[in-house]
Amino acid sequence: MLVLALAVSMVAGISGAQASAHQQGPPPSGCLALTGDTGSTTPVDDPVHDPAIFKDPSTQTYYVASTGILQSPEDPGGIYLRRSVGSLVGPWESLGALPVPEWALEYDSNHLWAPDIVRTGDTFWMYYAVSQLGTQNSAIGVMSTTTPADLASWQDHGPVFTSEPGDPYNAIDPQVLKDRGTWYLAFGSWWEGIHLVELTDMTSVTGEPVQLAEVTGAPSLEAPTIVVRQGSYYLFTSRGFIVSDSYHVQVGRSTSLTGPYVDRDGVPLLEGGGTVVLETEGGAGGQDVIKDRGRYYMVNHVYEWEPDLQIRLQICELQWDEGWPQIPEDDGPTTPGRKGPR
Repeated sequence: MLVLALAVSMVAGISGAQASAHQQGPPPSGCLALTGDTGSTTPVDDPVHDPAIFKDPSTQTYYVASTGILQSPEDPGGIYLRRSVGSLVGPWESLGALPVPEWALEYDSNHLWAPDIVRTGDTFWMYYAVSQLGTQNSAIGVMSTTTPADLASWQDHGPVFTSEPGDPYNAIDPQVLKDRGTWYLAFGSWWEGIHLVELTDMTSVTGEPVQLAEVTGAPSLEAPTIVVRQGSYYLFTSRGFIVSDSYHVQVGRSTSLTGPYVDRDGVPLLEGGGTVVLETEGGAGGQDVIKDRGRYYMVNHVYEWEPDLQIRLQICELQWDEGWPQIPEDDGPTTPGRKGPR
């Protein structure tokens, strides 16, 4: 038993040393040349649509969760998970799909959508959407674990927030954040755009949703991501049609979590405003933002159309120009076949 204990200790020490080795040197900059399993649709379906990124500081491991594999209402694809030990660059490793809760089958969805992950203490909370394209019969659910790499360890807690036809919002594309000691849920797509509601705990909401951004003047508006930096709140959203070259990322800024958010030209997001952050030749969106080692990085999916449609993972450092986030045009990925920001 002593020998076994020493062996386990040595393996843990080696793993920790490997993670620390990855962290040496300056943080990466520009759009990162990712390695490993970075997403595909053919010949193997390795989904990375609507990626959300989080980090386990105890193991220096980065995780990306994303929309599940398109399957069927009887057997929907669960939220998909991948990881990279010690480095945002990779190599990224696909871990597979999380179990789909029984209650989600009532929504006749082909897969679970657009996750978001936050941490409280040692617990990771993953929020996700259950719906069908073009409907408001939608729900946002949540599951939790203390060991994210163990797919079977995620425990589901049921729906947190729902919508139905006739509501002024759609309960999909969740993002959860803490502001001044209170947790909030941002969500929304199409209909009347992006909304925000307070969480009473990590599994239920209180009060009425507040509208943050309107679809006016846009073919769509979805995937809210709110980032707090130097006293300002930044609302990133995806705009355009999914799986098309019109899909892109925009942003608005406010001095308050509940708005009003305006773009760089002063146009309110409630009136269709938005400043472009990322726009690619093939389309990109479904973004999330992580602050790591003092820098901000945006993770999103990008579409490649030749010779066949591929959906890839992209991670770019956000630069700041007079308080506005941007990805410079010359910061495109260097991986062959990738098309960078234009």
